[in-house]
Amino acid sequence: MQLQQLRYFLAVAETRHFTRAAEAAHVAQPSLSQQIRALERELGAELFHRTRGNITLTDAGDALLPLARRILADTESARLAVQETVQLRRGRVRLGAPPSLCTSLVPDVLRVFRDRYPGVALGVREGGSRDLVRWLAAGELDLALIITPPSGEAAPALAVTELLHEELVLVSAAGRARRTVRVAELKERPLVMFREGYDLREATLAACRAAGFEPEFAVEGGEMDAVLGFVRAGLGPAVLPGMVAARSGLAVTAFAGPGLARTIAVAHAHDVPLTRAAEALRTTLLAHLRDAARSGELPPGTKLLLP
Repeated sequence: MQLQQLRYFLAVAETRHFTRAAEAAHVAQPSLSQQIRALERELGAELFHRTRGNITLTDAGDALLPLARRILADTESARLAVQETVQLRRGRVRLGAPPSLCTSLVPDVLRVFRDRYPGVALGVREGGSRDLVRWLAAGELDLALIITPPSGEAAPALAVTELLHEELVLVSAAGRARRTVRVAELKERPLVMFREGYDLREATLAACRAAGFEPEFAVEGGEMDAVLGFVRAGLGPAVLPGMVAARSGLAVTAFAGPGLARTIAVAHAHDVPLTRAAEALRTTLLAHLRDAARSGELPPGTKLLLP
């Protein structure tokens, strides 16, 4: 059974005339008749009583008529849905990002994307980079912003584009921040520390251990908003990315060289083509970062890595 045959059947059922049906369907009358016969053979029943000047539906034709209308209506709905998706009037994007980027970069990018493509559904999932890589590989995300490992070698199953080199800074509730601080000085300052699973926690611990000590925690286990609240309450300083620190309203101190930094990249599964909606979000992200770099809106210590 073919959709075209159902269209011809519907045309004859509505006009009750083979010639007029052929004209309405823009097909030669013999071809239309041939296709109706083929449909009847497929179904094993005649669909029309054919008498000169009087074409009527058989019982089988009556049974098929509402089904044919529904099938063709559903087919048109499917065609329109695909067209709308291709033209980005509809669709879905599932984006993953670390919490630090969900409070800094991601909202600005999603605002631009939403203004441009209001019909595309957006889903955001927060997690550490290891979780994000796993979710990409499992097909649970379309795109993810990840922090690349120090070795620079991301998972081989991913297509990765490095976006930003971002310095990490020390934030505190002090009214006036020092110009710089050395990592070794954190040995004497109990830190507000993120929960396990945060890339920032691992970066801070690695830097302290490289300087020869285990840091002391004033409070441990917070999410991003909680850590900022603990710092504002004066419980201790915390190590944050420059983009988050710039919006925090807290006193910011840079680390003396070589300092602390991280590389932010956008990734997707290498063997799965991006949907048009996901590709549009990736394009929006890259354009946003290039515009921010040209206009000087990137925080100090944040460098664009895109060409």
